[in-house]
Amino acid sequence: MTVSGLMHDGGAVLGVIFLAGVAALAVFVERMVSLRQARILYEDFLSGVFNILRGGRIREAMSLCEDTPGPVARLMRTAITHRADTDDTLRNALDNAGRAEVARMERRLAAISTIADATPLLGLLGTLLGLLQTLLTMRTDMPLVQTLDVTDGLSRAIVTSIAGLIVAIPAHAMYSILASRIDRIILDMGQASGDILAFMGRWDGRRKEEGDE
Repeated sequence: MTVSGLMHDGGAVLGVIFLAGVAALAVFVERMVSLRQARILYEDFLSGVFNILRGGRIREAMSLCEDTPGPVARLMRTAITHRADTDDTLRNALDNAGRAEVARMERRLAAISTIADATPLLGLLGTLLGLLQTLLTMRTDMPLVQTLDVTDGLSRAIVTSIAGLIVAIPAHAMYSILASRIDRIILDMGQASGDILAFMGRWDGRRKEEGDE
């Protein structure tokens, strides 16, 4: 059976399932690219920024943070911005920035989860509609029921159920992959925040402007 034949048999429900699968794949690719850019070797990055700050070159450190992608760089920029604040204020600023970064990484992740949960139900809906079509056909045409009329409804029932699972299973896998990558970045952010707070606590030039003696 051709693809066009399957789409015809599946009806509108199959079309919705197909569009949901395309949307899930698009979100997955976009998130994967974004998360790949977000994860950096934060130890090397922080070491470089710390060396720049020890030299009193605050604007250069800020520029490096702005040019570097990822949440760790934005946490470092937040710390530099709040360098003159108290330790508690700095810690709260880093916590707020961290939560904002987590929300940024999890953006549109719920869409994949929703698609993974909804497409099997859409497949079930298509199955019930197909069976209903079969029963109505049998009731209307009895006793002269044509085999083709009966198999149309059964074909819709089978096709939509299979399509729902074909979309839902990869969508669950895509969600798990993205969640795992986000968890690793969150772990990096937690370790980086600790390193940043430790450096800020012992940085002699923390409350000095660039160029101050």
